Amino acid sequence: MEKRIKIALVDDHTLFRTGLAGLLSQHDDFEVAASCGSGEEFLSQLSTLEVDVVFMDISMPGIDGSETTRRALAERPELRIITLSMYGDEHFYTLMMECGACGFLLKDSNIEEVYEAVKVTMAGDSFFSPALLESLTRNMSRLAITTTNDEDALSDREIEILVEVCRGLSNQEIADKLFISKRTVDKHRANILEKTGCRNTANLVVYAIKNRLVEI
Repeated sequence: MEKRIKIALVDDHTLFRTGLAGLLSQHDDFEVAASCGSGEEFLSQLSTLEVDVVFMDISMPGIDGSETTRRALAERPELRIITLSMYGDEHFYTLMMECGACGFLLKDSNIEEVYEAVKVTMAGDSFFSPALLESLTRNMSRLAITTTNDEDALSDREIEILVEVCRGLSNQEIADKLFISKRTVDKHRANILEKTGCRNTANLVVYAIKNRLVEI
């Protein structure tokens, strides 16, 4: 039998935690290994806790989600931390990414999205709730960037295309917007993926925000 993915829930709302634990437990591949009502409680158990994925509330009394994430990953860097948030928490996302979170879910996401978030992050990719990703990319704007001479750094044109990819535009739409050929966009996009090591749009969004190429 394949090893079950062990999950910890960190959220100060008991009813939400209990409900999510019940839904996760219905999945044959998942096991809820811990349910904590605060960042302090989770961190106090972390050294002995067998866990793979952590669902982390952003806004909690005491140690908030970002600081709990930072401390947890300093001790256990292999953890996959998925942020739980409500609409309106967008100003926390950059901080959560910088602290090492790799997944972002709205609290009203359907359970299939929750299951997918676990599997995607366990595979080493980043995950955004589709509604959240659409909201973030719609409000995303490029920051003023000075290109370095580092051969692995993105060029001005690649950064320009990266931002449009993060906004959800297709290669043809980017070509039309920038008045260049689709073939040129295809080539730039391949270079971007190679340089960044990203495999999908969610990874690219995290890369762009972490590296301060864009702001939300």
